[in-house]
Amino acid sequence: MSPIDINDHDVLIAALLPAVRAAGRLEMAHFYKGVEVEKKADKSPVTVADREAERLLLKALGEIAPDVPVVAEEEISAGRVCEYAYRFFLLDALDGTRLFVRGKPEFSINIGLVEDGCARFGLIYLPPSERLFVTRSDGGAYEARLPLAASETLSAIAFKRIATRAPDPNALVAFNSQSTGSASAGLLAKLNVATARPVGSAMKFCLIAAGEGDIYARFGETYEWDTAAGQAILEAAGGSVTTLAGEPLTYGHYQRGFRNPHFVAWGRRPLWREADDATAEPRA
Repeated sequence: MSPIDINDHDVLIAALLPAVRAAGRLEMAHFYKGVEVEKKADKSPVTVADREAERLLLKALGEIAPDVPVVAEEEISAGRVCEYAYRFFLLDALDGTRLFVRGKPEFSINIGLVEDGCARFGLIYLPPSERLFVTRSDGGAYEARLPLAASETLSAIAFKRIATRAPDPNALVAFNSQSTGSASAGLLAKLNVATARPVGSAMKFCLIAAGEGDIYARFGETYEWDTAAGQAILEAAGGSVTTLAGEPLTYGHYQRGFRNPHFVAWGRRPLWREADDATAEPRA
């Protein structure tokens, strides 16, 4: 495969699709037959599916854009050291490993492209449901069904443009992972969230981008490869991802091991920030 112009998101998507499909098939094969679980240094789980899918996608990215560094979860966990880069890919080949090993179909493949600290491109594929979410060359966010067994070219895929919904203060829906702690529960209470659904992996960003919810608050530990693709997609759909101070979540923080600060993903603009009086009503 020859290097491509990764500034053209449609060209980038087309080049990535064969490897994304292959990684999805590999993950589903392991999902159905089961895998042994190991513990990384940070006590998080890892499986052969994580490692095999990452190797497959790293090879594809190396052929597609050989001059663009890739920061990949399992490589970093294994001790690879990365430094500053203006442009780089963030790869989580199997986001949601805990759910994967428990037999829950809520895991994803996340590929994000960062430029100057900002998430510029995102591709998230959910192998169990065959849902694909991407940012395209026109700047919009799109969803399509990408069957694992098929091999359509990009032009044959029926993409649908997606957009976030205007939040209803009386009927806010949050997508919070089960590991989210009481601090984020407090924020949801301040916002009078009507419904909080635990959803795994980067699916949360995709569901908000598709107008199926309003908030994802994460006060636990996450890494940049968990969020970059989702942030790019959500922002392209009209949403935002901010720190608790209300500033956009940024990338390339190698000094802190690519760890994210606490953040909130919003369907539109932030409804709250840390500086707001805890007793005040959320901002309109």
